[in-house]
Amino acid sequence: MQPPINPIIYRPLSGKDKIARGIFDICAGLLLVFIMMSSKEAGISGDEEVHFRQSEKVYNYFATHGTDQSALDTPTSHLKYYGQSFDNLTTILIRWFDIDDIYTFRHQMNGLAAWLCIVLAGFLAVWLSGYGAGIITLFLFALSLTFLGHAQNNLKDIPFALAYLAGTLFLLRWLFAEKRNWKNATPLIFSIAFCISIRPGGLLLICYLLLFAAFLEFKTYRETTKINIGTLKNKLTWIAAILLISYLLGILLWPYVLLNPITGFWKSYNVMTQFPTTIRQIFEGRLEWSDWMPWYYLPKLMLITIPLVVWVGILAFFTVSGKFVKQQWLKYAILIFTILFPILFVIYEKSNLYGSWRHFLFVYPAMVVLAAIGLWHLLNHLKSKLIWGVAITVVLLLAIHPLSFLVRTHPYYYLYYNQLTGGLKGAYGKYETDYYYHSIRGGSEWLINYLKINHPNDSLQVATNFPADWFFRNEKRLDVKYYPWTDRSQHDWDYFVVANSYISPALLKNKMWPPKNSIKIIYADDIPICVVVKRESKQDFLGYLSIQQEHLEEAVKYFEEALKKECQDELIFFNFATVWYAVGDKVKAMSLLQKGLEINPENEQILMFQANIHAENGEKEKAAVLYKQVIGLNRKYFEAYPPLAKILTGEGKLKEARALLKSCLTMNPGFKAAYAGLADCYRVSDPDVAKKYDELAK
Repeated sequence: MQPPINPIIYRPLSGKDKIARGIFDICAGLLLVFIMMSSKEAGISGDEEVHFRQSEKVYNYFATHGTDQSALDTPTSHLKYYGQSFDNLTTILIRWFDIDDIYTFRHQMNGLAAWLCIVLAGFLAVWLSGYGAGIITLFLFALSLTFLGHAQNNLKDIPFALAYLAGTLFLLRWLFAEKRNWKNATPLIFSIAFCISIRPGGLLLICYLLLFAAFLEFKTYRETTKINIGTLKNKLTWIAAILLISYLLGILLWPYVLLNPITGFWKSYNVMTQFPTTIRQIFEGRLEWSDWMPWYYLPKLMLITIPLVVWVGILAFFTVSGKFVKQQWLKYAILIFTILFPILFVIYEKSNLYGSWRHFLFVYPAMVVLAAIGLWHLLNHLKSKLIWGVAITVVLLLAIHPLSFLVRTHPYYYLYYNQLTGGLKGAYGKYETDYYYHSIRGGSEWLINYLKINHPNDSLQVATNFPADWFFRNEKRLDVKYYPWTDRSQHDWDYFVVANSYISPALLKNKMWPPKNSIKIIYADDIPICVVVKRESKQDFLGYLSIQQEHLEEAVKYFEEALKKECQDELIFFNFATVWYAVGDKVKAMSLLQKGLEINPENEQILMFQANIHAENGEKEKAAVLYKQVIGLNRKYFEAYPPLAKILTGEGKLKEARALLKSCLTMNPGFKAAYAGLADCYRVSDPDVAKKYDELAK
């Protein structure tokens, strides 16, 4: 039986529709309970603290009537270019109602936004294809673990997804309304305003309004060969009113753009499209910089982390839904455009992408709607009860994989990988796991309880590889500091809570992580995502201090003792090698460096040290191989470019040396050593060019 072509969710319901609406409401209620309970157990996400601090600065900006300008001084975080209105509104509520448990409240607010997004997606499916599609939409969201994971604590991307979906829904309703009035324009205005107020990418909704309104006008002209001037003026007036009001509302809580209403927004948009902060993450088994990811980074991660049942639904939509959606083809075309355009745009722009596809959660609700409609039409298309039963069975079997992962790994849903990678186990070492640091909470809370039993009165140093002060706020005797895990031997700490993020894939593959002195390991699907490490000795730290104080004999003694208890930290071998190198024993230095490589064969610092020693010894071929290896592992290890270019120049490979240094300067235009190297490359062949590069080097 074919579902209704275009039901309106607010019309009087028939008997069957009332039952379906009841099922829809029950499913929505269950999802609300689940999401709100889940958000209570969420950790603090990777960007959350810095956005919360920025929201406090924004609050102070308005509270002091602009006297406090700290919200406009963000040279590192660049957050003045974010509207982040949801963070700001949440902080306003925190201040007004004097809420103590700040992060739990933030997560509850985010969970509510996620639930509203899901329900709105359900309403969109109902509007397009009936309550059957709406119920399936809710079902698919219950299996969408990436979305549910970010629903716990991602106050940037989840509210933006809500705003974008609301804008899409109300844009469709406004475009295809028989009459345009404030009743159907108001929700569109607030949706666009909300979207703009979170991040400059909300500009997309304004572009869609202009584009699709123009297209519909052109379509009408093609069909009638007439232009109704009165109707056109009315439409343009409405569009102008919607754009102006939504823009003004969208910048109300955005200090930077309030001060520069036109140029400020455009500057923010340009910064966001090519975000200046770049990081390295694991993709396809190697660490790569976010601005150098291959073009397929985004689509591939979506492919392997979205449940297969959703992909099957999308496939069904494009294969069996033709006759069902024919009468509404333009609405579906617009919906599909809102999914594909942002993805294709960032691929074309070669945008800086990281953190899997969390920045593109906003296109996912519409994808789920299409998948749900596809499955609904597929089930209605099948005439044979046997085939219908087989189809239902296949859908339910595909649902088992994400559902079982949800149960097994609670509350770390966002770590989900589908069957195409062999799940999280298959993705381990090839792709990032806890890239948003959710597990730090579990490790911190376990350590607090452990220390209360084993060190009830001791003052201790606790290190974390993600700021965790909030979790230890009531433990005054514990001094909590953030340190990179790779630099741990150079800092003073007694216990270290470390999430599986920024860990070299070589260490993961070689099972050198978690370390042997871990006293607690948090697993997700048998994969270690967080460990608590107890320091057995501080001799490595004392040895490093001795190097800084140039007490080399003491350093040797400290490092010899350190290696008796800690042999899994390649930095200890590196630092010990620097001591022997300083006293002139390059053989011992090279031996220690080689032992460090046995732990992590991809340690760029060690490889660079070895290359420099070979270069000093005149072993240019060996040095060149290692310099190339360093650059191959980390294209932004700029110090490796000039010495490699020097070797190439000495071999007469001037063209190769110049190309190498110029590629270095495209990434780091201020790197003086590269200009000096280019000057040397031209010194004989073109002294005038060499002179110019000498000037640049100065």
